[in-house]
Order: sequence, then structure tokens, then C-alpha cells
Amino acid sequence: MTLLRTALALGGAAMALTLAAPASAQFFLRSHNFRNDTLKGDASGVAELLPGANEAERRAAVTWNMRAALNVAALQCQFEPTLLSVQNYNALLTDHSAELKTAFDTLAKYFQRVNKTPKAGTAALDQFGTRLYAGFTPVAAQIGFCQTASVIGRDATFAPRGTFGSFAAERLRELRASLIAPFGEQHFSRYLGRDYASKPRFDPICWDKKGDWVEKKCGTFNWPPAATPTAVIATSAAPSAAQTALR
Repeated sequence: MTLLRTALALGGAAMALTLAAPASAQFFLRSHNFRNDTLKGDASGVAELLPGANEAERRAAVTWNMRAALNVAALQCQFEPTLLSVQNYNALLTDHSAELKTAFDTLAKYFQRVNKTPKAGTAALDQFGTRLYAGFTPVAAQIGFCQTASVIGRDATFAPRGTFGSFAAERLRELRASLIAPFGEQHFSRYLGRDYASKPRFDPICWDKKGDWVEKKCGTFNWPPAATPTAVIATSAAPSAAQTALR
């Protein structure tokens, strides 16, 4: 009896963990892999550049870029609750609050240093933040961005305190790459035969009282349409040359 209760308790715990974990295939059977190399040196095209910044200030900018991106995800990815975008972001603010404060203070001092007046420095910092948010706003790539941000946000909750800056440098290219284009389903090379443009006519003029098609009025009944090749959306799970160039 004791063994039975133990087994039931373990089973319940396993089920709770399963339900709490974010799903890995909310949109596709196999999603595109946006994983890229660690951010090193010049961050152009990935993070907002700071002219004349020192190494500590550049690291702070990368850290703040990642925070801003996950904040955008928390705001724009709530349409799919299993992504846990809000929960991940809230956990980030709690677990890495000290490092995020240091990054913000470092950026604030940078903008004060490179501008002539404190007021100009504050305005430049505000503009910097606005550009960050605008730069991470997805349009056609929302699904890929949201799913990538979900995985990165989950992993950030397991990053030891004091290492979020290094974590951001490792994953920022991946998150930025997810904004480029919606890659679609990677498991199947073609759409699964759905054709929303081809439907039979349901106009009353085309059907008689017995429910038969009136060919004289509406022409030959040509539905379902003949099978035609559908558009290819992914030839394989391997990245293309264009995708490889992003890395």
C-alpha cells in the first residue's frame, strides 16, 4: 500500500512538472532552428551600438538588449499562453534584478558621459530604449520570434545569478535571427493539402429543388479540384545557404 501511494505521488509530481513546462511545438511539428554563435566583438545588426563605449558599457548594452527583447515578447506573445512569455520575463526581473540594475546604471552613465548636459544624456537614454523596443517588434515573423523568445526566456531562468550578461551574449544573435522571416514548418516539405481558395459554389441559382447541380446556369461542376502540386515551404530541416550566412 505504501508503494502504491509513493507511485501515485511520484506520478502526480511528474504530471505537475509536465503541465508547468512550456510546450515545444505550439505552432509546428518541427520549428526552424535559429541558434547562432555567441556575440563577440562588433554587435552591429544585432545590438544597438554605442559609439565610444568601453567594454563594460558594450556588455551592458547587450544585457539590456536581451531584457528589452524578452519584455517585448511578454507584451506581444500572450496570444499563446503555453509560451509562458510573461512568466519567464517576471522570473528574469526577479532572478537577475541586481545584474539588470547594474547594466542600466552603466548605460545611464555612458549617455551622461557622451552628452554635453544631464538633460541631453537622459533624452539620449530614452531614445536608446525606444529604438530597442522598436527593433524587436515582430511583424510577419511573430510566431518564430515568440517561440524563440519562449525558449530563451525559459533558459534565462536557469542561468546562475551574475551570468545573465554572458547568457545574453550567447543567445542574442538567435533571438535577432528569429525576426528575419517566418520559416514555417520544417518537418514536412509541403503544405498538407489544404486549399482554401477552391470551394464549390453554394449560390441558390446553381442548385435545383432536389439539391442537384444546375449545369446550364453555373457550368460544369468541377469540385473537388484536380490535385496540383502545392508550394514548397521547406526542402529539409537543414539550414539553407542564406540561413547559414546569418550565423
